[in-house]
Amino acid sequence: MTAPYVPQITLYRRWLADQRGLSFSNYEELRQWSVRDIDVFWRSIWDYFDLQSATPFRAVLSQRKMPGAIWFPGASVNYAQQVFRHVEAADAAGMPAIIASGEDGVLKETSWPELRRQAAALALYLRKKGVGPGDRVAAYLPNVPETIIAFLATASIGAIWSVCAPDMAAPAVIDRFKQIEPKVLIACDAVTYAGRRHDRRAVIDELRRALPSVEHFILQSDGKEDPATSDPLLSKILSSRSTAIDTFEPAWLPFDHPLWIVYSSGTTGLPKPIVHSHGGVVVVALPLMTLHNDIGCSYQPNSFGERFHWYNSIGWIMWNSQVNGLLNGTTCCIFDGSPGGSKDKPDWTTLWRFAASAKATFFGAGAAFFANCSKADIDLESVGDLSQLRALGSTGSPLSADTQGWFNTRFAALAKINGNGAQEDMWWANISGGTDFAGAFIGGNRELPQTPGTMQCRLLGCAVEAFDDQGRAVIGDVGELVCTEPLPSMPLRFWNDEGDQRYRASYFETYPDNFDGSGRGPVWRHGDWLKINPDGSCVIYGRSDATINRHGLRMGTSELYSAIEALPEVLDSLVVDLEYLGRESYMPLFVVLREGIALDAAMQAKINRAIESGLSRRFLPNEIIAVPEIPRTLSGKKQELPIKKLLLGHAVEKVINKEAMANPGCLDWYLEFARNYLGRSAA
Repeated sequence: MTAPYVPQITLYRRWLADQRGLSFSNYEELRQWSVRDIDVFWRSIWDYFDLQSATPFRAVLSQRKMPGAIWFPGASVNYAQQVFRHVEAADAAGMPAIIASGEDGVLKETSWPELRRQAAALALYLRKKGVGPGDRVAAYLPNVPETIIAFLATASIGAIWSVCAPDMAAPAVIDRFKQIEPKVLIACDAVTYAGRRHDRRAVIDELRRALPSVEHFILQSDGKEDPATSDPLLSKILSSRSTAIDTFEPAWLPFDHPLWIVYSSGTTGLPKPIVHSHGGVVVVALPLMTLHNDIGCSYQPNSFGERFHWYNSIGWIMWNSQVNGLLNGTTCCIFDGSPGGSKDKPDWTTLWRFAASAKATFFGAGAAFFANCSKADIDLESVGDLSQLRALGSTGSPLSADTQGWFNTRFAALAKINGNGAQEDMWWANISGGTDFAGAFIGGNRELPQTPGTMQCRLLGCAVEAFDDQGRAVIGDVGELVCTEPLPSMPLRFWNDEGDQRYRASYFETYPDNFDGSGRGPVWRHGDWLKINPDGSCVIYGRSDATINRHGLRMGTSELYSAIEALPEVLDSLVVDLEYLGRESYMPLFVVLREGIALDAAMQAKINRAIESGLSRRFLPNEIIAVPEIPRTLSGKKQELPIKKLLLGHAVEKVINKEAMANPGCLDWYLEFARNYLGRSAA
């Protein structure tokens, strides 16, 4: 990028001083103001980004509580309106809206006018079919421009979007979609991954049988085989042209109108269908993407030519985050396929070659991707021209200092070749947040120093603390990540959650109303281990609960149990995910087999096939171990978290109460396994 790039957060600070008369001596003062004077801060975000509303709002925050905060009552918004306001200016500057590619390496550009036209064509088609505000549109699609277009079309008419990745097996998709009873299903007949084309027509048939609420089906075909169907094709709908399409405008909706339903899994029950709002997502996404990730508008002089890429799976909240780049007029670069080549021919330069071809200025991915690149010792000089790249982003799991340092050394060497001074000390936007609130709690700040292995700061508007066992905020020690004040993008609710019971249990059960006797309201518990350093930087150590987090994709343990315990040979099972900073990711699966059944190679393959066909191969365990018993509480619950803590090195007396166990005699086996595992890890 050749623009005279001033950090975005610097521009915001200058605006606060000029327009609000507010100045701060350091970032922590600014952040403290943002979580203390919540109304004033979020009003400043609304004004700074010049957000539009067809009707005036009566207040910024009319109820300051969690859950149930009411933001910008009276305001009218639409996510798609905010995207399409950039069409003319971005197109006049010659900026594409989307640059896309797959494993074939061919780039495809979608212009801003085409983005709007195609979204309008599908929006009018859906409206003609009787789809309106509040109806659910479910999608089973790859990471291609058509998926973004379908989402914008859905949002334009006030319908509610929900998407699952096409590498997910039918049972996992059905567990999600059947809860929300979609009126429309848009699905692909095939997907290409790691050099192989995977037919999805059988999955589509299964989805249609299992989802009786679906009244309208739209097929997205890769065109390599005649689908031999009378179903309407997405490509044909998007190619429509008319005066009505040219003059279409997205509907103005209440600030808290549902935008999408995303899924985050706990350790029990079905995946949680989380409902986020148009207004909440827009208001939180803009400061995250712009001020903290330092991603500018592509047609503004300061950030002219910005091109934003964050590799993601379609079912991960980072897909939503990638699309959020359009909210500020940024060109989005999307890649569909394997980031590491095929199994037979691993190639961890794949994404870097895409970044070079697309001339990406910001490159983000999961921490596991960067770790795999460093382990493969890739040659960045061989991938093409990366001279435009000025920033990297990481999330999904903790990024180690060694991995970050490895890339810093390589980019410093590249800088000497291509003359890009930004690469001499490459800036990283290491962020941590979640599907739960469609945002980040911790991330980057272009003005602050950075230390490999840490995240620079808690974000503006995020009242984040690390709580010790007594629910007290601590500095310099590892504690539970909590948020003590509401955010606009916190969930409206879970779908079909009577009385918000499951919503409250998911985030507010650990620290309920008046939990510390001070009279304070409930506090959001996120489920991560966090350390806040004295200088304000942060380190995420991993999940503090038993949820599986494989390379940033979360899955409930109950979903895995459902897949493998359906096998007649498996009597019981327990899985733990030992994602923890500084340690190799390791997910063992413990199984109790029927008498006479051996855990041989055939049995292991059968268990893995059950996981792959019931969930996704992304959740295959590192190791399967036969055990005599699964430890359970007196009430019958599997003791996942205590076993996880044992394997992370916690003292047994601090994590397990034998008197609360139904089968304490089995504990000796796990203690011995933990000793052996920790010994191997130390070696």
